[in-house]
Amino acid sequence: MEATLDFGLGETADMIRDTTRRFARERIEPLAARIDAEDWFPRDELWPAMGELGLHGVTVEEEWGGLGLGYLEHVVACEEVSRASASIGLSYGAHSNLCVNQIRRWANPEQKAKYLPKLVSGEHVGSLAMSEAGAGSDVVSMKLRAEKTERGYVLNGTKFWITNAPYADTLVVYAKTGEGSRGITTFIIEKDMPGFSIGQKIEKMGMRGSPTAELVFDDCEVPDENVMGPVNGGVGVLMSGLDYERTVLAGIQLGIMQASLDVVLPYIRERKQFGQPIGHFQLMQAKVADMYVALNSARAYVYAVAKSCDAGLTTRFDAAGAILLASENAVRVSLEAIQALGGAGYTKDWPVERFARDAKLLDIGAGTNEIRRMLIGRELIGAN
Repeated sequence: MEATLDFGLGETADMIRDTTRRFARERIEPLAARIDAEDWFPRDELWPAMGELGLHGVTVEEEWGGLGLGYLEHVVACEEVSRASASIGLSYGAHSNLCVNQIRRWANPEQKAKYLPKLVSGEHVGSLAMSEAGAGSDVVSMKLRAEKTERGYVLNGTKFWITNAPYADTLVVYAKTGEGSRGITTFIIEKDMPGFSIGQKIEKMGMRGSPTAELVFDDCEVPDENVMGPVNGGVGVLMSGLDYERTVLAGIQLGIMQASLDVVLPYIRERKQFGQPIGHFQLMQAKVADMYVALNSARAYVYAVAKSCDAGLTTRFDAAGAILLASENAVRVSLEAIQALGGAGYTKDWPVERFARDAKLLDIGAGTNEIRRMLIGRELIGAN
């Protein structure tokens, strides 16, 4: 029996957890080692099946093929997918939240009808492109330019560090249509648009199997009907999604921490030194106690923020705080998992070294921990 606190999330969230966990254990977990070793994205093996379960459209209204649920259920689904493979969890979060949820929130009815059904079913893969080689935390400094023409826009430039890029059929892309923060517009890009291509693939230390690449726009022609949201209102679109992005992606770190405990607890019960299981030593008991408290304290914060998102009451600094706590705790817990296994933990024979490599990403992605702290401190102090 799994020892954990009942957070009282409700029957629907519990059902999503049970269904997702069963699928993740049967379908994702057996592939996890290969996904990491080969940097392999098992699109055909997983994406349509996840669509059949409704995982791609957790927050999408039923009229567009979704489940019509909230961010709490989305966090739980992301947590359980990531418990089996954080790489798949990252690609899932980028698809279902960064792309699908933004289209759900900002697209017009015609755009929703065109793009959401295939994204929700898993026939198509989605992506979001905000960052560039010279524009990460300072996103307004982006260089991708969209020039107005009689038929729409022509895009020139690049995007970098884009999750799911090599496999994406539909991409939400931000580009400059003016100057400053009021000169950015959001576009829906299709992979076959003339002038659009995938640049270099980016090799990462962790989250291998969640493909990352550069996007190249070389006189890419985009029709007017592919503008999503108001022209020059892209920063509003972008910023409005960050709270939900950070909340849902925090579920990845919860999954990594639970996966760490899934490995450590059986190991220390069975591994013997000095004539007894190492779990009988108080220092080891203290270690797993700290791991468990780190997981559940992060869970409490993330779930509370997710509930606030669903109630329309979340604050930007709490969304940043939740992923800050979850991410730093996940790095610490995964490193403690390596330590608990000793020499075995430092080998490729056990998955805990993968957990540590994977956990580090979200100290950086979705806004670095430094930016999160700056945001929280600035909001609390009331500084501009």
